[in-house]
Amino acid sequence: MSFVHSSVDSAVRAAARTVVRYGYVPLMLVGVNGAAIALTAAGASKLWLLGLLAAAIVLSFAAERILPYDSAWNSSQADAGRDAAHGVVNESLILAGVAVIPLPASALSTALPGAAVWPHTWPFPAQVLLAVLIADLGITLTHHASHKIGALWRLHAVHHSVKRFYGLNGLMKHPLHQSLEMTAGVAPLLLIGLPVQVASVLALAVAVQLLLQHSNADYRIGTLKYVLALNEGHRFHHLKWAGIGDVNFGLFTLVWDHLLGTFSYDPTRRFTSEQIGMAAKPDYPTGYLAQLAEPFRASGACHAEPGGGEDGVPSRSPR
Repeated sequence: MSFVHSSVDSAVRAAARTVVRYGYVPLMLVGVNGAAIALTAAGASKLWLLGLLAAAIVLSFAAERILPYDSAWNSSQADAGRDAAHGVVNESLILAGVAVIPLPASALSTALPGAAVWPHTWPFPAQVLLAVLIADLGITLTHHASHKIGALWRLHAVHHSVKRFYGLNGLMKHPLHQSLEMTAGVAPLLLIGLPVQVASVLALAVAVQLLLQHSNADYRIGTLKYVLALNEGHRFHHLKWAGIGDVNFGLFTLVWDHLLGTFSYDPTRRFTSEQIGMAAKPDYPTGYLAQLAEPFRASGACHAEPGGGEDGVPSRSPR
């Protein structure tokens, strides 16, 4: 009897791993985002979006435990509380931004009458897709600039201090840098008349994307890994060596990386905690408040760090 139970348990675990490997991404991208689109289009309360966000976080943690890329990354490295604080603060900033969108939208419509060209007659899902693509460009370019401009790298370095790769890493950012990226993504949309309903779904889509992009789940998306900015490609962005890690900047897609010449993928690469972070700054502060302050301290200064990188590439540091 125990043999039968063991066989059944093994079969169930194998089935669950298969579901995560091939079904997790469609469930999040199509299921969660699709539910947000349907509920918003139907005029449902925005509280439903908070419920979908909570469901996405639960799904993220479950997938990482059923099929982990690295089981060690599922264990806290004295960073769980800090990452939760970053997540709450940064997601609150995104939601607050959505809440105040009517104010700048109204001001812009008054200052620039007739400038709004948003395609209100398009099907709602198409409007959301348009918002995603436009926001993706602004966020990607800001992200790219944050690896080139010292003052921006000071803020962005917080995100690159991670020593493991899991869902909540996506919102492990300095709130000023998070605000800069979101402003770059949303400002062009406001100029063309972004509706609040579309902005609400976009906010959830960003959160879902960050969970997927930094997920420890060992899922597969086939050839779409060359187009969608998900974890198979984004791990390369977190390699700790400058040059090698300055790739795959996209949030939603890798289209702009292909155009910028910053796309990178090597199917033979296997990632460990020893390969991610900042090689020249291994002792970056780990506490939440210390990370908020670090960009403004002398130790967070931007400077070149010669040598020490993989294959002779300079080590990544706050430069």
